[in-house]
Amino acid sequence: MENLIELDKKHFIHPTSSIKEQQEKGAKLIIEKGEGIYLTDKKGNVFIDAMSSLWNVNIGHGRKELGEAAKQQMDKLAFSSAFSTFSHEPIIQLAKKLADLAPPSLNATFFTSGGSESNDSAFKLVRHYWKIQNQPNRNKIVSLKRGYHGVAAGSTSATGIPEFWAMAGDLQVGFVHAETPYWEGTKASIESIRAVIEAEGAETIAAFIAEPIQGAGGVLIPPNDYFKEVRKLCDEYGIVFIADEVITGFGRTGSMFGLDHSGIEPDMMTFAKGVTSGYIPLGGVIVSDKIHNVLKEKSEGTLFHGFTYSGHPTAAAVALKNIEIIEKEGLVENSRKMGELLLNKFKEMKADSTIVGDVRAVGLLGAVELVEDPETNKRFSPDLKVAAKVIEALHERGVICRAVTYEGTDIICFSPPLTINEEQIKTLVEKLHDAISSVASELSLVLES
Repeated sequence: MENLIELDKKHFIHPTSSIKEQQEKGAKLIIEKGEGIYLTDKKGNVFIDAMSSLWNVNIGHGRKELGEAAKQQMDKLAFSSAFSTFSHEPIIQLAKKLADLAPPSLNATFFTSGGSESNDSAFKLVRHYWKIQNQPNRNKIVSLKRGYHGVAAGSTSATGIPEFWAMAGDLQVGFVHAETPYWEGTKASIESIRAVIEAEGAETIAAFIAEPIQGAGGVLIPPNDYFKEVRKLCDEYGIVFIADEVITGFGRTGSMFGLDHSGIEPDMMTFAKGVTSGYIPLGGVIVSDKIHNVLKEKSEGTLFHGFTYSGHPTAAAVALKNIEIIEKEGLVENSRKMGELLLNKFKEMKADSTIVGDVRAVGLLGAVELVEDPETNKRFSPDLKVAAKVIEALHERGVICRAVTYEGTDIICFSPPLTINEEQIKTLVEKLHDAISSVASELSLVLES
């Protein structure tokens, strides 16, 4: 174990981690195996994976069916390029399956290896769409503050969380951000988007992108009427609407896709994560018939955009098996039912806590806000690091989840596997309640001194 920690420090640069903390303390956990909603580390400690690792292990850990699907495909055809119109059966079948699942007007998919690539691809495709219609000035992307769209060049620029911008310097040009509806409400947020469009010039706007629920921003759930108004606004100005379903897709919100709750259709939809439950990298962009028809009619020569692993046959085979499991086991409906229970348990906990503010969930995507005064929603001082304390207390109690502390918030996020059952939900919230109570007692001493 100690040897692994030293090797990790010497040879592995961790993503989205503190390099200094890694060097001082070593790897926080070295995971050995996963089964269902649980992860076990090298020391034998068992944890509830309340984040599905990175919002993505929708069917749970240890599903041998996906390994068998991968082996069968690898034995037959592990990899073959999809460049120059080469193709193979798994990717054709997956593209057809996605068309069956997606809103009726979305029927063609460009494949990638993950969410960041999916959003970057959407931006390039939409700019190409406008260019071949003799509107090359339509190249700007409007997104929302607190939105998260990935860490590639374009997707980082679309992300509305400044910490991600600061890491490597300037953003790409052509990306502008409007207000999120979570705090502002529908009317103010739509007015903010309209103001951005008018200031930039509608004739320069290629697309608007948003998550149905802002995940990494803190599980921020918009008002029920929000996306209907977004759709109207995009139609008014002739702007392409991109739904970022990377987190919310494939049952996470109790519907196959997050935007299903709004009853409207986007023009493009990006996905990744839950399409394979993280068992193998895969993502993509599904486009509407309107966009696809323009590409078919007006795109000349080679489309100079593609990744080595766009349309990977083994990834496609795993995705097909993963979707089969989601459908066969009724995991979308389980997500809806268990999400209702999760929210009810959150509300019971809030009523019995002195530091729990807003609680929310749609399907198995939820959050608990920690505040100094629930009546006024007064936030704790960032110096107290309240969310980090609760995360550590949960870790001690065998639960892995995630804190969001942007702009002074203390939010604990939850995204357990869609296979979670009633008893496991109750256990998870009991451990959360105990962790919060422990931290609240500690804080009362600090605040009174």
